[in-house]
Amino acid sequence: MIFNIGDTIQRRFILGNKTYNNFIELSQDRNPLHTNEEFAVSKGFKGIVMHGNILNAFLSYFIGECIPVKNVIIHSQQIQFKNPVYMNDELDFNAKVFEVYESVNTVVFKFIFKNRDSKVVAKGVIQIGIL
Repeated sequence: MIFNIGDTIQRRFILGNKTYNNFIELSQDRNPLHTNEEFAVSKGFKGIVMHGNILNAFLSYFIGECIPVKNVIIHSQQIQFKNPVYMNDELDFNAKVFEVYESVNTVVFKFIFKNRDSKVVAKGVIQIGIL
């Protein structure tokens, strides 16, 4: 198996205007929390909150482009959103191999996203199968 327990992969993601606008176009999610600064501030946030599912897109990139094999499929993923993410935030992503099941060609990663202040914004688990 290519993966060993404890292996890690790190990346940095920046949530800029292009990512924000492309996600809105794709998802059609124009909830005012994500599109209206006055509304978001009135709810206690410091500005427009980025869509949490943008992080799921980053997970897709991680599996599709960052791991050393391409013949994979996502079996499941679970994500917990801990803190809001804002425009132009830089997120440090760290994924660690947590379990390897060679008999069924399955790998489980635990992952975490942290902002510039090292505050956890999301964390979770993603399981893949190697085809």
